[in-house]
Amino acid sequence: MQRDAYLLSIDNGTQSVRALLFDVAGNLLAKGKVEIEPYFSTEPNWAEQHPEYYWQTLGEACQQLWQSVDIDRRLIKGVALTTQRGTLINLDADGKPLRPATVWMDQRHAEVQGRIRGPWGWLIRLAGLTDTINAFRAQAHANWIAQNQPEIWHKTAKYLLLSGYLSYRLTGEYVDSVGCCVGYLPFDFKRLDWAKDSDWKWQALPVKRSQLPRLHKPGEVLGLISAEASAHTGIPEGLPLIAAASDKACEVIGAGGSEPSVGCLSYGTTATINTTTARYLETIPFMPPYPAALPDHYNTEVMIYRGFWMVSWFKREFGLREQQKAQELGVAPEQLFDTLVNSVPPGSMGLMLQPYWSPGVREPGPEAKGAIIGFGDVHTRAHVYRAILEGLAYALRQGKENIEKRSGVKIRRLRVSGGGSQSDAAMQLTADIFGIPAERPHIYETSGLGAAIDCAVGLGLHPDYPSAISAMTRVGDVFQPNPQASATYQRLYKEVYLRMYKQLKPLYMSIRDITGYPR
Repeated sequence: MQRDAYLLSIDNGTQSVRALLFDVAGNLLAKGKVEIEPYFSTEPNWAEQHPEYYWQTLGEACQQLWQSVDIDRRLIKGVALTTQRGTLINLDADGKPLRPATVWMDQRHAEVQGRIRGPWGWLIRLAGLTDTINAFRAQAHANWIAQNQPEIWHKTAKYLLLSGYLSYRLTGEYVDSVGCCVGYLPFDFKRLDWAKDSDWKWQALPVKRSQLPRLHKPGEVLGLISAEASAHTGIPEGLPLIAAASDKACEVIGAGGSEPSVGCLSYGTTATINTTTARYLETIPFMPPYPAALPDHYNTEVMIYRGFWMVSWFKREFGLREQQKAQELGVAPEQLFDTLVNSVPPGSMGLMLQPYWSPGVREPGPEAKGAIIGFGDVHTRAHVYRAILEGLAYALRQGKENIEKRSGVKIRRLRVSGGGSQSDAAMQLTADIFGIPAERPHIYETSGLGAAIDCAVGLGLHPDYPSAISAMTRVGDVFQPNPQASATYQRLYKEVYLRMYKQLKPLYMSIRDITGYPR
């Protein structure tokens, strides 16, 4: 192992772009961070951002990094990139953006036109998957653009995920990592490659194979940093860009989650629970696992779409008092919000929240909505806030049990990362609701660390992934479940939470029929 070697990770998330410098032991040496506007909306439910904005802020984050640390950049051996998932960009024949990127939070829908033809159409109808496939077609950004902006689609020479776009800007090559392929694209999740010509996805989407980038496995070289990219970012020209994976996938290995018995929770804008497996395993039937940051592996992900966005929503709508007081005291607002949580007993005095603030596809279905039940005159803002955190943990525990049932492997350890993991109160109630210890990784930047692990193995700085993960990840704080709180949560989860969706589903369907929302 070359100890005087550095690794540069670029992490373009939903809320910020970060340039992170790691050593081969997984220590974060320096950081440049630029907060970004997640999206802008010119119409209700639209979420877009200018591709050039991502490239501009990436450069700013790198320049901040260089200003914060005095190092010999010749010791940086390689670069890895991880990004938010599902954000897509149309480029013309000259590699110029044709329109704003459609961000993963965009909720516009295309019209579903015609049926899938041939044997695939027959199999889809036989399996009762027509609604699922139609949801895929309706939510695919490519279909909406082709229907509503046909002149844009006609000029589209390349259709790239954000990871592919930034890889192009860094290297001049149309390349991307298999580990980044999450979105409405003609991708075969089982084969971990673009779909075969006979696959139904080519019928469901207007995308052509020529519009897609060349794929590489995590750890493989995507290309070399170009002179233009070097001038913009300060990254040395000629450094190899090593394929990593999406931010969620990188979080998993950055938290040390390389085994099916380790459950990795991400308390981010989207909340998830993942395990890593070499076996293709559908936690929800006909819903594929996603590519992992380990080559030829999968993440058995269960996702709560709005996740810790709900916490941000609460803070914006109801948390002004704490934010103002935190500013006066010169402390982080999260400290005061933890005080708010801890002022309420486990179970929030009977207030129960179902965190389906955005509909799903199968479980929950497209009719799903959020719900809070059990209100009484004893309840305050603090109870609502704690109920949000508890509802998210209940939903992720349900995901854990679904993964265990499908995989046959018991999850015995929890690693919790993402912004919400910085809350001690959230960590403690997670341990209490799951009934097992909740472990916080040694650093917050687990997504960037996961990308650095891919980079280290790809460059041969560690001989293999087990060695790299062992050397570069470790456990920080551990939160043990409180037996009394766990007993309360066990009953609320089994007797109330698990019954809520089934009981409320008919009402959600009536709401959708009456109001047209969610569409």
